[in-house]
Amino acid sequence: MAMEQKQEVKRRFAQIKQKAISLGLTPREIARLKSLKELKPERSKIVSILLVFVVAVVAVITFSAFSLAAALKLGVLEYEGFVELWFDLRDLTMEEEPCIVDNPEYIQDIFRPPINCDLCKNVTEVGKVRNLSEEEFKKLYAYTSRPVVVQDGTKGWTAPQVFSFEFFQTIYSPDSEALHRVEKDCQFFPYQTEFSLLSEVFNMSSERANLSDGSSPWYIGWSNCESSAANALRKHYDKPYFIPSDSESSKTDWIFMGSPGYGAHMHVDAVGFPSWQAQVKGRKLWTIQPPPECYFECIDSIQIIVEPGEIIVLDTDRWYHSTLIVGDEMSIAIGSEYD
Repeated sequence: MAMEQKQEVKRRFAQIKQKAISLGLTPREIARLKSLKELKPERSKIVSILLVFVVAVVAVITFSAFSLAAALKLGVLEYEGFVELWFDLRDLTMEEEPCIVDNPEYIQDIFRPPINCDLCKNVTEVGKVRNLSEEEFKKLYAYTSRPVVVQDGTKGWTAPQVFSFEFFQTIYSPDSEALHRVEKDCQFFPYQTEFSLLSEVFNMSSERANLSDGSSPWYIGWSNCESSAANALRKHYDKPYFIPSDSESSKTDWIFMGSPGYGAHMHVDAVGFPSWQAQVKGRKLWTIQPPPECYFECIDSIQIIVEPGEIIVLDTDRWYHSTLIVGDEMSIAIGSEYD
């Protein structure tokens, strides 16, 4: 495509997008515009992009999940303009573009880079502390991967008095995307339950939720991806007081909720930063293990019960961990990452 034609396509695209935004359309709605669909690449370019897509699918079959963005980016040598328009349209970068297929956990574990075993040497227990200053936290725990439980971590929060299964049911509108979609920004973790969407969880009766009708234990997690719901939640908790003031917290928080007798299986995360998780209600038994390459240098396993009002800080990208709700009260926990 000649340079003038590329510029004309980009100009027309910019006009369409600006008009659509002024009318209040979302990126998803913009993509459906008839005028936008007319901005198609040449047939030969479509073929080249399809070939790149096939390469990505083959990579997935061989246990290497390509992102759609990366697949398109490979075609930039032949059709740079199309790739630019794709990312401009969706307001994304290559790093933000969703993957075609998510890697299964066991595949992520196989290709996980080796860990320096200094993180677990001489760690034989998870200590409990209180009145932890920012300086002490930064020096001893924040970036050392040494786990800790802060006993007064939720002081000043109203979440323990407010958060409940019924409360969570009220903060989402019936047509909320958070209830009906599972994607990068609105994640839902069913663990080993029969639920596939958050809406199915909130359709439970209070009797089922609290196991008062003899139902099986359940445990789920989700992200506070909807701004109105996130604002409703954040009225009742803050960034933990010991997290350094110059540290940025993730914009996404995670809520974990379930009944006694269930929890999360042993796994390692891929969130990129250390995590904190506050036990708002109920009691949760954490079991943490060093990565396999450190089994001969570190203790095999450590267990700690996190009580209501306590916050556990753990580098979940490095420590394998599982949880089990203990006692007789529903567990509600909320957590996030920090840099």
